[in-house]
Amino acid sequence: MDLLEYQAKALFSEMGIPVLPSQRIDYPKDLKKLKIPYPVVLKSQVHAGERSRAGGIKFVENTIDAVAAAQTIFNLPIKDEYPEVLLAEAKYNADQELYLAVFLDPIARRPVLLGSKQGGINTETAMKDMQQVIVNQEFSPFYARRLMVKIGLEGKLIESVSQIVKKMYELFVGKDLDLVEINPLGISPIGEVMALDGKVSVNDYALGRHPDLLGLVGKNIGNDDGGIKSGKATNIDRNYLLMKGDIRTNINQTIVPDYQLKLTELQGNIGILCNGEGLTMTTVDLVTQAKGKVANFLNIKLGDYLEVKDTLRLQMFAALDLVVQKENVKVVLVNILGIVQTSDELITIISEYLNQLKNTDNSKTKFVLRLLGGKISTAQERLSDLPIEVIENLEDAVAKAVSLAK
Repeated sequence: MDLLEYQAKALFSEMGIPVLPSQRIDYPKDLKKLKIPYPVVLKSQVHAGERSRAGGIKFVENTIDAVAAAQTIFNLPIKDEYPEVLLAEAKYNADQELYLAVFLDPIARRPVLLGSKQGGINTETAMKDMQQVIVNQEFSPFYARRLMVKIGLEGKLIESVSQIVKKMYELFVGKDLDLVEINPLGISPIGEVMALDGKVSVNDYALGRHPDLLGLVGKNIGNDDGGIKSGKATNIDRNYLLMKGDIRTNINQTIVPDYQLKLTELQGNIGILCNGEGLTMTTVDLVTQAKGKVANFLNIKLGDYLEVKDTLRLQMFAALDLVVQKENVKVVLVNILGIVQTSDELITIISEYLNQLKNTDNSKTKFVLRLLGGKISTAQERLSDLPIEVIENLEDAVAKAVSLAK
């Protein structure tokens, strides 16, 4: 479960990671009692990324503008999520922005430090310049300084940013987290550092040891009559899965909280994996219109730090496993749109997955890949010897999946 920004920053503050003066805003009228001097920035507190591009972050100079902006943001859905809280924060002039993260690699079962000299909303540039250091022994400041050198920092910044990474790691270990991310870490013209945005992913199976985190996660889950219970999925570590049943419906939803994967199960024989909610529902509709029967569907989010190669591989393997694990799935339709940056990696990951699938009970499952915005000819060539049809046109891909499922 991902914490909201204001919750993550509360943890940062406890660890001594510098954050800006801020105030939680529950209603637009709360801004009339704002304790932070203007100008300030108002931030929508939702789990989705790219809030700035969606209009969920606004700079304001006075109370009248702040109240009007807050009303707009409260009524602005970002990827179908409306904020229940806003964060009002002091404005900060950064001369440079970095990306920093500590995350758990469940394959290597080791913490990994990530860093890029390019942070902020331009995630493509950040991912291109991303450096990593695997913590394969007891943590020491050496690991943090090594990352600083790899991303190209010099002088006093090496020590100051290393201290931030050290505190991030201490938070990561102390709270049994899956991810601690600062993007961006702002650096002022005089070399001061400031966590301008933050993300914390909580390991649900460690919540029993951290009642303070349990309270935060409870606020993010909201009301749910079904409760939370554990379950299983093939080839995925149990510690990374959360099964969620809803007594109000016959549709089951399987959630991988680390990456917010949510599988919706139906009764057909065609599994669907897409990147994007609109694309997912369009694909489901087209399969149904073509007289196909959907077994399940899943929206995978390829963005932010997930474009780092090792984590993208984990994300795709987990998603594919969730879709094919049911015995009634005969065909899996993978419909991926607009990821030129990760096309080669995605093709490699699918190839690796299908090769590993040969020796499992799901080896007879057939696959159709619709890849638009990537290297279709490369995909067709590299996947030619595997049980997968690579098709660029969506209607043709749907027709092929329905045909194979009969």
